[in-house]
Amino acid sequence: MSFTGINPLLAFALTATIIEITPGPNMAYLASLSLSHGLRVGFAAVAGIALGLMTYGIAATLGLATVIDNSRWLYEILRWAGVAYLVWLAWDAWASERETAEAVEGEDSQPGRAFRRGLVTNLLNPKAAVFYVAVLPEFVRIDGGPVMAQTLMLSVIYVSIATAIHMAIVMLAGSLQKTIATPDRRHKIRRCLAVVLLGIAVWFAFTSGRAH
Repeated sequence: MSFTGINPLLAFALTATIIEITPGPNMAYLASLSLSHGLRVGFAAVAGIALGLMTYGIAATLGLATVIDNSRWLYEILRWAGVAYLVWLAWDAWASERETAEAVEGEDSQPGRAFRRGLVTNLLNPKAAVFYVAVLPEFVRIDGGPVMAQTLMLSVIYVSIATAIHMAIVMLAGSLQKTIATPDRRHKIRRCLAVVLLGIAVWFAFTSGRAH
C-alpha cells in the first residue's frame, strides 16, 4: 500500500494504522485479558506484544526477516506454532472457571504471565515478519540515508502506533470491568471472546499459507 503526494513518514504511519486497526489476534486477546484482569495485566501484555513486534523490526534491520520470508519450512513452522498458540489461548479464555484460581496466585505473577503470552503470540506470527519484508521496504528511500537506519526508524514508528492502539483497547476493555462485574456476565463475555480468538486462529491458518 502506498500514498502519493504526502510525506513518506506520514504515509507509512497511515499504512501502519490501517493495518493495526484491522481485527486480529492481539485485539481479541487484549480485550479478553483486560476484561478479566484489568488494566495492569492488560498493559503488561501490551508491553510483551511491543517487544515481539520490535524484535521482528530489529531482525528486519539485520536482514533476518527476509530469511524467514524466503524459507518455506521456517515460515510454516512459525505459522502453525502461531495457530496452535492461538487455539490454546482461546481454550484458556473459554475455561473461565480458572480465573478464580489465577486470582488467588496474586497480582504480581499475572502481569509477568501476560507479558510472556503477548511476546510469544507475536514471535510466533510470521505475518509480522512479512510486514517488515513486504510493506516496510516500500517506504525506504534511496536518498533518505543508510537503509538500516531508515528500517529501524520505521520499525519504531510502527511499534509505537501499534502500542498506542493496543493501549486504547486495554483502556476501553478495562473501563468495562465494573459494567460486567458480576461473574455471570464476565463468564459469558470471556467465552464470546474465546470463540472470536478461535475463529481468528482458523482464519489465520487458512489465510497465512502460501505457495512458493
